[in-house]
Amino acid sequence: MKINKNFLDLEASYLFSTVNKKTREFIASHPDSDVIKLSIGDVTKPLCPVVIDAMHKAVDEMADEKTFRGYPPEQGYDFVREKILEWDYTKRGIDIKLDEIFLSDGAKSDCGNIGDIFATDNTVAICDPVYPVYIDTNIMNGRKDKIIILPCSAETNFLPALPAEGDAVPDIIYLCFPNNPTGTVAPKNYLKQWVDYANAHHSLILFDSAYEAFVTEPDVPKSIYEIEGAKSCAIELRSFSKTAGFTGLRCGYTVVPHELVFDGTELNALWFRRQSTKFNGVSYVTQRAAEAIYSEEGQKQIQENLSFYRENARLIFEGVSAAGFKAFGGKNSPYVWLQIPEGFTSWSFFDELLEECQVVGTPGSGFGKMGEGYLRLTGFGSRERTIEAIERIKASFGR
Repeated sequence: MKINKNFLDLEASYLFSTVNKKTREFIASHPDSDVIKLSIGDVTKPLCPVVIDAMHKAVDEMADEKTFRGYPPEQGYDFVREKILEWDYTKRGIDIKLDEIFLSDGAKSDCGNIGDIFATDNTVAICDPVYPVYIDTNIMNGRKDKIIILPCSAETNFLPALPAEGDAVPDIIYLCFPNNPTGTVAPKNYLKQWVDYANAHHSLILFDSAYEAFVTEPDVPKSIYEIEGAKSCAIELRSFSKTAGFTGLRCGYTVVPHELVFDGTELNALWFRRQSTKFNGVSYVTQRAAEAIYSEEGQKQIQENLSFYRENARLIFEGVSAAGFKAFGGKNSPYVWLQIPEGFTSWSFFDELLEECQVVGTPGSGFGKMGEGYLRLTGFGSRERTIEAIERIKASFGR
């Protein structure tokens, strides 16, 4: 028996597993500490009442032989996909078809699994800094030497530049806006450049829109399909994790338009084949929970939670700025990306912040080489603990 040696090319531990391990070790050696975690993007507000009510009803249905449900349809039940189509696309003037929507257990899974339908020798353009799943899963699939890094820096507001004439043309391009980890957003005219580039070079954009619900400004698109021409070059990945607090419930969806044809084959058909073979679908109870947010009351309730997290991000941004840090994000995004003081690496500042303030962030270098010198904080904590963390940071680092 032989192992998949591509796994040996990965870092020994996933970034957030390392953060958790170091945090646990600190708490164990400082039992009287009062640690505040602003590191991992996990929500803290409970599920909305409409979601809870829908789940209770669905559980009761599962207890009755007349309404019991077994395996769900491969792409998800129509009752939730029709709501997704109506609220996320049709109401926004976007023409998407029902059979282009595939329900899943979250955007993270689909970000990793989508690579199954692409040849190993495709070149893949990935931003740096970036959500580690993009890099790691392509290495797992044998594309370690096929990755093209798109460097993102403060000078360009962490927006990647299009490949210049004469540069290698990527087959697949990963874009994430609002961005994880930097909190950067992309205006429509900027995304139009990428869509035009992909169509001109017959490349595919994988657009991770997991944080679209945090967007409040009109020129910041929530969907790549707001851009003319995107349906012939882009797959969109969405999540209910941050939108509706489903991090523990697990649900998301991916849109694969029929216009995506490569090597004479529709990607929609390939993704259907992959999912129907390797994935048994999202539970009936969870799908009813997802359906519940697509109503006037459901939208109102999730917006209350989203506004809470937006305000936390704003407070963090203003607080670390007042303490003298150069910061990015914190608007249209739950993340604040701060530049750390000179003399520290990302990991040594992680340790300093934990030791001096008992606050946990995520080291920027864990998101790639260009992330060195930065640290990410999230707005997903409670208001009281978020304010306390800010005060501690200002007391220790304020000038």
